[in-house]
Amino acid sequence: MAAKFHPWFGTLTMPYRFDHITSNPARMNGQPCIRDLRLTVRRVVAAVALYPDRAELKREYPELEDEDIRQALEYAAESVEDQIITLGAA
Repeated sequence: MAAKFHPWFGTLTMPYRFDHITSNPARMNGQPCIRDLRLTVRRVVAAVALYPDRAELKREYPELEDEDIRQALEYAAESVEDQIITLGAA
């Protein structure tokens, strides 16, 4: 299912799998956000790394729902291309 552009709001809604992720060119420079809030997927992923305790994360970001966090992590994982990086000898 392709992303849908809402003609009135100018918001791009991701396929149903990411129904909590939106992108609006007029908000946050079009970066993928959580539910059309000014909270980017990138910020949520960084917050999950910073606050591994989910209760602490929710105290810091009370507007986040469990599904927001799950979809942000899945969206980020889907956005990273699988590739093999050869490292030199240590």
